[in-house]
Amino acid sequence: MFNYEEATAFLGEWGPFQRLIFFLLSASIIPNGYTGLSAVFLAATPEHWCRIPANVNLSSAWLNASIPLVKRGGRQVRSQCNRYNLEALLNFSAGNLEPGRDVNLSQVGQEKCLDGWEFSREYYDNTIVTEWKLVCDNDWKAPLTVSLLFVGVLLGSFISGQLSDRFGRKNVLFITMGIQTAFSFIQIFSTSWEMFSVLFLIVGMGQISNYVAAFVLGAEILGKSIRIIYGTLGVCIFYAIGYMMLPLGAYFIRDWRLLLVALTIPGLLYFPLWW
Repeated sequence: MFNYEEATAFLGEWGPFQRLIFFLLSASIIPNGYTGLSAVFLAATPEHWCRIPANVNLSSAWLNASIPLVKRGGRQVRSQCNRYNLEALLNFSAGNLEPGRDVNLSQVGQEKCLDGWEFSREYYDNTIVTEWKLVCDNDWKAPLTVSLLFVGVLLGSFISGQLSDRFGRKNVLFITMGIQTAFSFIQIFSTSWEMFSVLFLIVGMGQISNYVAAFVLGAEILGKSIRIIYGTLGVCIFYAIGYMMLPLGAYFIRDWRLLLVALTIPGLLYFPLWW
């Protein structure tokens, strides 16, 4: 029976070709490190509370008291989904009454955030949550977005092996890297949460498919001893590099569209490697 290890032994274990393959394939793993976890920042939910319209004639004392306080995380914070009834507050304010002293706010009725929300900009300028108001009654949408990414990962893991067997590892590696990069770029122009989520699912399919193709391609080309190092240190360390780049980029780029641009551009650098 043909022995692959013996037939390729004359190539050596760690020559220039093997080193080139090792580092370039490992480098192709870097985008997987930040793409798979980017939703932590893209879909982050900042502190938020009900918006009080600017044309509402309330004194500063009543404006400050217009949002109920609730206990969350062991401290008193503003309610995220309710406010005191504005009509009642206007009546009390018109009578020159003061909240707390003249009026017991616990007896004032509450209503939902009928005029939208105000979002804290302490950590984020803009996320998909703040852009499409994925809070309160719609707070299930942000976790679903993350789940859809990993549904794409699940689907991609089912088909990527068969595709690379059928069409070749290199072809699948570059095509799926192209899918990941292209659809991440299209996400920047999303006009709705639904559009963003569907594109995220496709990105997840490309993300896992190029990971699997790179892993298998390296394992097949590299010699036995280097193959073990590639499958552990090479793949894992370069994935971790991408993982560490994500919070670094998110620290300086607080807008989700600009962050997505920064995460997409490095993918373009890999296409010249085809040659």
